[in-house]
Amino acid sequence: MSPLDQELPNEKEMGFLDHLEEVRKRLFFSAMAIIAGSTFLFIQKDWLFNTVLFGPRNENFFSFRAWCKLSELIGAGDKLCVQDISYELINTTMMGNFTAHMIVSLIGGAILAFPFLTIQLWAFVKPALKAPEKKAARGAAAASSALFFMGVAFGYWGIVPLSLQFLGHYELGDAIAGTDVAHRIGVMSYVKTVATISFSSGLIFQLPVLIFFLARAGIVTPKGLKKYRRHALVGILVLSAIITPPDVTSQIMVSMPVLALYELGIVIARREEKRRKKKHHQI
Repeated sequence: MSPLDQELPNEKEMGFLDHLEEVRKRLFFSAMAIIAGSTFLFIQKDWLFNTVLFGPRNENFFSFRAWCKLSELIGAGDKLCVQDISYELINTTMMGNFTAHMIVSLIGGAILAFPFLTIQLWAFVKPALKAPEKKAARGAAAASSALFFMGVAFGYWGIVPLSLQFLGHYELGDAIAGTDVAHRIGVMSYVKTVATISFSSGLIFQLPVLIFFLARAGIVTPKGLKKYRRHALVGILVLSAIITPPDVTSQIMVSMPVLALYELGIVIARREEKRRKKKHHQI
């Protein structure tokens, strides 16, 4: 039996203190899951940093090889190939390396534990749902985890390499006459860039799930989503500008899948509207 299908002992009328106790229990389990994932990654320091975190600094990184093959396919030679990664990572504080290790492990632990976190959220809200709502929410919980990992993967392999290449090799040109500005980047700045983009992408990919619950509650409709599509596009562009460097390529790469997810949300909202109308006619 799936963890999402298990009957919980608290599926009954609960008082305020019972709800607080349930929240405490779910938060405790969630924290333990994150700590377990973080501890595992903390122990795997060499793999975590050399393969995962510093992977986008390797000229043979998967994304760079894919760009190079694309460059050859479109007849651009090696123009899209990454042949030199010249920026240097430095640590300027005594605790810098250890702090980076802790932060990367914690964020990685939260990513690994995300499916378990959705299970805990489901376990908390399940007693308040009716049978049809339980079935729908169970599917949404599974979809949420899948979309989250898709978003993290998209951010890590798609956006992070572009961002690092743009920011790590950005030249001031003649802005400072007679001065050479070396590309020496603090390791914490590098960690924050990779972690923020990857984790934010995972959260952004939750858009269809958010629309599903809003549509099920009758807060949004497919007509309203279509009406404000242009406004949503502007919002998506602003959001992509926040989590990516100020280059057009990265912003477009973020905006396109998010816009596609918005369109998927319209389809989901339409389906929920038909379900509500069918249920109303049956009554």
